Amino acid sequence: MSVTWNDNAPIYRQLRDKVVAMILDEVLRQGDALPSVRQVAADFQLNPITVSKAYQELVDDHLVEKRRGLGMYVAEGAREALLRSERERFLREEWPALKDRLARLGLDLSTLSATTTNANGTSHE
Repeated sequence: MSVTWNDNAPIYRQLRDKVVAMILDEVLRQGDALPSVRQVAADFQLNPITVSKAYQELVDDHLVEKRRGLGMYVAEGAREALLRSERERFLREEWPALKDRLARLGLDLSTLSATTTNANGTSHE
């Protein structure tokens, strides 16, 4: 997990979001073990309390489960639950602003769908 911290959010929240992204991207799959709190703290020079707080949020959200004496594991159905909640959040929080911006630019979904980007980053219709 490569990490660059920013000042826009608490580090524990950024760490939580990195783990969420890894679950969504299937880097971490159902039943996979998360690195130990101690290991993450050492690797990223974080206070173990910061890592524990991030992990606890994942547990509270039922995305990760604690297995006594064994560690933390990605919970059953975590990716599906995340997909549902992230889609809902996108539609509620991000889509309205994006839709307004597209309208201001005179773009519609059919134009966007017809446009593809090649490996060089240039657009083709």
